[in-house]
Amino acid sequence: QVRLVESGGGLVQAGRSLRVSCAASPSTFGFSDMAWYRQAPGQQRELVADITSGGIRRYGDFVKGRFTISRDHAKNTVDLQMNSLKIDDTAVYYCNGIGPWGTQFWGKGTLVTVSS
Repeated sequence: QVRLVESGGGLVQAGRSLRVSCAASPSTFGFSDMAWYRQAPGQQRELVADITSGGIRRYGDFVKGRFTISRDHAKNTVDLQMNSLKIDDTAVYYCNGIGPWGTQFWGKGTLVTVSS
């Protein structure tokens, strides 16, 4: 059974940094793209960042250079480093991976709360 497990969410003050991580199991499962999405209360889920197996990165427009997505193929993990956090970044952050034949896998999410 393929699982994605997020960690690292929590409460942080505006302007500070936070890193969320996602570990895939089994560690040998091959994903093509991996990504982070987020969903704020009452809003639709939106793409934060994604990274291909070749390391090409794409970010949501709202990121504006504040976040960095990284991937460790050996460990089958994907991290999101978030700097200069804003109150509007408060959301549940979900890990996503695309497996063979385009099958999508989702984690259960980790809550990030940014306070003033």
